[in-house]
Amino acid sequence: MKLKLSIVLILLTTFSVFSQLKNKPELDENFMDMGFGIFVHWSLDSQLGSVISHSLVGASEDYVNKYFEELPKTFYPDKFDADEWARLFKVAGAEYVVFTAKHHNGFCMWDTKTTDFNIMNTPYGKDIVGELVQALRKQNLKVGIYFSPEDFSFIHKQGHLISRKGPMTQVTANKALFEYDKTQVKELIDKYGPIDVMFFDAFQAKPMAQYVHKIAPDIVVTRGEMKTPEQKIPDGALPGPWETCMTMGTQWQYKPTNEDYKGGSELIEKLIEIRAKGGNFLMNIGPKPNGEIPVEQEERLREIALWMYVNGEGVKNVRTVPTIVKDGKMWFTKGKDDNTAYVFITKQEDWFKGFRRNFLLKNMRSTKNTTISVLGQNDLVVEYWPENTPTSRFIQHEDLLEISISRAQRLYNDKIWPNPVVVKLTNIEFITK
Repeated sequence: MKLKLSIVLILLTTFSVFSQLKNKPELDENFMDMGFGIFVHWSLDSQLGSVISHSLVGASEDYVNKYFEELPKTFYPDKFDADEWARLFKVAGAEYVVFTAKHHNGFCMWDTKTTDFNIMNTPYGKDIVGELVQALRKQNLKVGIYFSPEDFSFIHKQGHLISRKGPMTQVTANKALFEYDKTQVKELIDKYGPIDVMFFDAFQAKPMAQYVHKIAPDIVVTRGEMKTPEQKIPDGALPGPWETCMTMGTQWQYKPTNEDYKGGSELIEKLIEIRAKGGNFLMNIGPKPNGEIPVEQEERLREIALWMYVNGEGVKNVRTVPTIVKDGKMWFTKGKDDNTAYVFITKQEDWFKGFRRNFLLKNMRSTKNTTISVLGQNDLVVEYWPENTPTSRFIQHEDLLEISISRAQRLYNDKIWPNPVVVKLTNIEFITK
């Protein structure tokens, strides 16, 4: 009896330790520094322009059979250029990229030994995950893997109804599925490591997160370990690492018809709001079935690229301002390790090059060492307007800090810049009352 009790206690202790594995604190900190990532949703059903994977739920047997048997025969992304993708993501200011190695349909975008339902058994016949990982590393971008522990192909072969909420869809209920998923995840880590980020998309993602913590503790797990709000931004700041993932339009995968894209300014302002609230923005793209990034998505990435080229300092390696995230049309972040404030001034219509505007800040106070500047410009000259002195200034009133700035840099040919201007204030005191 005592021996049995001892065994039970050992097992409980082992399970307790295992169940408490977490991201390393330094990995969480590094993740919070990054700020902006690119999500890529892409699978063989991009050929149809359908929602990724989910069309299999509730589908007829004929539809399911054609999906699993016929779609691989026509998936031929011959225009896929991993290096071009990586260059675009880099210039857009992203620090990491999360790619759908396997979505819920179970189709593997890498050369796997676990199933024939994979990219090697298509006319393309090349390892997309491998190509992309190599290209991302050339650009010093962090490598992220999206992996769905739910697998419609696997449970269909088991004879279960395809469903996201069926009794055997989760690894907590389906032991064979759990072992299969663990084999695939280990294969990904062994083949393409070091992997920096993993995103597990399932109603029961924790077991996979725990598995990765055990076999590869230097990977930061996002979904499965931290809050990852989807298609929404929290109402206020959240402590610790978190990540909003969001589409450019209405669908994660490429949607060739009836799509409604967000504008570049809207996406930039969402990035600002997320950073002001302490999160990362994982912004999604959906490549075409031939491997090209749709022009509408590239246009938005390049609009973000210009803005990030100028203002990335206020987005990366920053934290929330302890007292306030927003005041009117202004959002705030602060330097991670100092009292530098970044003021994001949004929704300024018709701010013509060279013209000055004043703003009042009530959540911070200047000191004798405070400096002010507008990110991206030298405050010395306005093109073709030599008599204009665009120097940034500030005045400390009793209860308000007044800043006076010019938008002196010409970024667009029409001399009107529609996107947020960012002011940098050093050696600031944040008012806590």
